[in-house]
Parts: sequence; C-alpha cells; structure tokens
Amino acid sequence: QVSGSSNRQGTSGSSYSCSLDALLRRLRAMDTKKDDKFADVLDAVGEFGTFQWRLIVLTFIPNIMSSFFMFADHFVFSEEKPYCNTSWILALDPNLSEAEQMNLTLPRAHNGSFLTCLMYLPVSWDLESIIQFGLNITDPCEDGWIYPESKRRSLISEFDLVCGKELDKETVQTMFMTGQLIGSLIFGLLSDKLGRYPTILLSLLGLMFFGFGTAFVNSFHQYLFFRFGVSQAVMGYAIVSLTLVTEWLVGEHRAHAVILEHCFFSVGIMFLTGLAYNLPHWRMLFLVGAVPVFPLISYIWILPESPRWLMMKGKVKEAKEVLCYAAEVNKKTIPLNLLEELQLPGKKVTKASVLDFYSNRYLCKVTFVMGCVWLTISYSYFTLSLKLRDFGVSIHFRQAIPGILEVPARLCSIVLLEQIGRKWSLAVILIQTAFMCFLTLFLPQGLKSAIILVLVLGQLSLATSVSVVFLYTAELFPTIVRSTGLGLVSLASSGGAILSLTIISQLPALLPVFLCFISSIAALCFSALLPETQNQLLSDSMEQFSRASSFKKRRTDEDAPDDMSEEVAKNTIRNAQILRMDSNSYSNASLKKSREEKTDRPG
Repeated sequence: QVSGSSNRQGTSGSSYSCSLDALLRRLRAMDTKKDDKFADVLDAVGEFGTFQWRLIVLTFIPNIMSSFFMFADHFVFSEEKPYCNTSWILALDPNLSEAEQMNLTLPRAHNGSFLTCLMYLPVSWDLESIIQFGLNITDPCEDGWIYPESKRRSLISEFDLVCGKELDKETVQTMFMTGQLIGSLIFGLLSDKLGRYPTILLSLLGLMFFGFGTAFVNSFHQYLFFRFGVSQAVMGYAIVSLTLVTEWLVGEHRAHAVILEHCFFSVGIMFLTGLAYNLPHWRMLFLVGAVPVFPLISYIWILPESPRWLMMKGKVKEAKEVLCYAAEVNKKTIPLNLLEELQLPGKKVTKASVLDFYSNRYLCKVTFVMGCVWLTISYSYFTLSLKLRDFGVSIHFRQAIPGILEVPARLCSIVLLEQIGRKWSLAVILIQTAFMCFLTLFLPQGLKSAIILVLVLGQLSLATSVSVVFLYTAELFPTIVRSTGLGLVSLASSGGAILSLTIISQLPALLPVFLCFISSIAALCFSALLPETQNQLLSDSMEQFSRASSFKKRRTDEDAPDDMSEEVAKNTIRNAQILRMDSNSYSNASLKKSREEKTDRPG
C-alpha cells in the first residue's frame, strides 16, 4: 500500500515536473510571439503571394550576372603561344607568308620548334642575302609578339603577358577574392546602417559600372581595378539580397526562395560557359554578357525595403506603408488592429554596431562558429576545383558540368531542410564532403576518371552547403545586425578561398585535400554548437536574439519581466502540487480510518 502510494507520488511529481517544463516553454513561445508581430502581419499580407514571387524573381538576373562576373577570369586567360613580331622583314618583301617570315627571323630549339621569346636581330641586307647566309645574332623580342596559333583573343595576347611579363592566374583570383573580402564588410555595414533597398541599388550600380566597363579597359592594371570593383559589388549583392528575402518571407518559403535564388547563380555559370565557348574575343564576352545588367535600372522603382529593418530603425510609418503595399499586390487586407500593434521594440530605437560582435557573447560565439564553417566550405570548394585543373580537365568542363549538376543538387537540399532542419542538413553535407575528400586521398592516382568523379561530387556537395549555410546564417543573426553578421562571416569565406590558392601552390599534391578533410570534420564539430532555426521566428533586436540563442547567458535587467513570469509559473505549479499532495494525504487518511472502523465493527 505504502509502496504503491509512493510510486503514485513519484509519478505525480514527474508529471508535474513535465508540466512545469511545458508551461515554461509555452510562456517563452508566447513571449517571443508577442515580441514579433510580423508573424500575424505577414499571414495577413499573404505568406507567399504575388508580391513574394515578384521579390524572388527580381533576384534572378542579378544572381546570373553575379556568377558571370565572378568566374569570368577563368575564360579570359586562355593559354597562348607567343612568337616575336618580326614584321621588319616584310619591308624587304611584303609577299612573304607568315611561315616564311618566321622561318627566316626566328631561332629554333633543339627539337626544331621556334623559340618563343627570342628573335634574330634585324640587318641591312637584302632578302637574297638573308636567305643565302641566314641570321645568327639573337635578342629578346623588340617589337612585341604575334600569336599565329591562337584562335581567340584573350587578355594574354591583348596585353602581351608573356616572356617575363606573365601574371599568375592565382594572383588575379586573389585580387578578386580580396575585393570580395572588403565588399562583404563594407556592404554588410551599409545595409544595416542605410537599409537593404539603397545598398542593393548601390551594389547593382557597381555591377553595371565595373562589370560592363571591364570591356573598355586600356591596360591590364585597369582590368585588375575593375575586377576588384565588381568583386565588391558581387559580394555586396549576395549578402544584402539574401537579407531582404529572408526578412520578407516566413517558414519554409524562406528556404525555397534562397535555394531558388542560388540555382540561378548556377544558371549564370552555364551562361558564362556557353558565351565563352562561342565568342572569339574577351571584350565581346564582357560586352554581350553584361547586357542583362541594364534592365536592373528598373529596380529603383520596384524594389521594396525590408519592413523589419524599418521597424528596428523607428520608421514605423514607412514599415506599415510597405506592408500595406505588399498586401495590396497580394489582393489582401491587413486588419487595422494588427497594424496598430506594430510598434517600436521598446521605448526607443534599437541601435547596434559592429562592436556588438565583440562585446555580446552570443554574437561573438555564433560569428566564430559560422566563420569556421564558411572558411572550411570556401577553402574546400576552391581546393577541389584546382585539383580538377591539375588532372588536365578543361576549363569548360570544370565550369559547365558542375554548373549543370548544381541545380538539381540545390533543389534536393530543400528536402533535407524540410525534413531534418538547418543544423542537421549542414551536418549531412559536411559529412559527405569529408567522405569525398577521404576517398580522394586513398584512390590510386591511376584511376583518373574515378578521382575526377569524386572531386566533382565533392564540389556539388560544397555548392549545396553554400545555400544551406547562407540561409542558416541569415536566420541566426537578428535583423538589427543581420547584414553585418553575414558580412563578417563572408570575410572567412574570402579568406578560405585565398588560403586555398596559397596552400595548393606551396604544399604537396595530397596535403591540401587532407586539410579539406580535417577542416570538414572540425566544421562539423563546431556546427554542433549552433541552435536549430527551422520553424523559428526571426529575431529582430539584440534582446530577442539573446533569448532565442541556445548559449547560456546572464540575464539583463530587460529580462526581469520574463524571470517574474517564470517564477510565477513555478510557484503556481508548486502550490498546485502541494494542494494535490495534501488532498491525496487527506484521502488516504480517510480511507485508512474507514477500514479501521470496518475492522472494529462486529461481523
């Protein structure tokens, strides 16, 4: 009897403990929903109507152009075989063929081929004497170079980057990545300071000016400058457009939009590859390929601002106007009481700066973890791409095939995001990447086709992880510093690319791939520290972000009402538990007394 009563009391205590936890979770969820009125407002606007579709479509052309400008360097530095320009001999006989001219004026190597960087010095002889006695004194090229075997006009032949003037392609890519590094920081800060709308317009202006203007440069240094400028615009648009889409959409619509946006990034790679294969001149590549940037001028009139950012900056009236416009486009009506509930998140406008990423423990930890993940993904992607080049794979194959396969790979990631969430999706992709790198290390070098297949699959996995980590990172940071946070972790991405270009040229062949494997495992371990964001409301202010974060922290004074609410809940359940236990004790005593009376009563 006593044992059964004890068991019931233990079970009762356990159930009350569960009830307490459930109630506390419910209180926190109610508090979060109370702080974020956009869930109800966006429901009224229409979660995924015409307005949201139009917003996503507006990202298509800029993403195509972003990938076009990002990878254009791969196609404008085609290998060229130079020979000294010896047109001086044509003054003796203008009817000489190119083969005859080269045979008379260029020295040969031991294998019979013409030397590329030497020529015979001009003499004052007539043509017959030159043919009879030949020329003997050689000297470096004096009048430039010719490229008789070239079928395309590249930057190498345009600016004669040969014979001691060669510029390493990795140097050009490093310059581009440095521009991305600076652009990610500048545009991230500008977006949180000025707004999403003006910052996107500024990045699109950079795409038009620096992208299209590249076709008109007069020197190689000008080319580097324009590439440096367009790299900043590319990274700026990638960060701010993702921020805008994230803040307008809710639930899984957000994931669908980000994945679809990045699919058109892959379309841009295929667009670039097709143009580069068919156009014979590098200037034509930039002229024809950059034409789609001009319709982007219309974005001045049709691009919306983020209502979340407007609210955080105290621009409540403008935020309501934007939301009402979106509802009008979706043929919806927002109830007046919902609009009236949209007020400032506190007594004054929320302010934040880049220094918060140092002083705020949560932002610091999330930025560090995501920075490690981004660095790993970027380093691994470029390392595997460069390994494909070392195996003699043509540039058109290295760009076109992964570009085609990335589209279905990214679309498949939607299933992962919906079924297992952001955190586990990232973990699955990192495990797959580590496995591909592991296979590359142990496959025999003679199995060239198998190694190439593994490298391509590894690239696909990493390309998919870019979409997942972009979405995940945007959801982790609060609205007030979302773009700045994305910019800071993008610094790690650019750093990973530069690190890959440096390491792969300095270390033995397999060691860079081994570092990919190690870094993938490390990133997998770090990602375990992150909270899940699937089906969670976006955080807007720093206080909301702190409550939503899984990292422990000391509560601030602003959280005192939450502590009081939790304390009230605890006291309520404890009092109920005490009353229930007293009731049970009274019932047990009454039952015992009744049995004793029955026992004493004569039979």
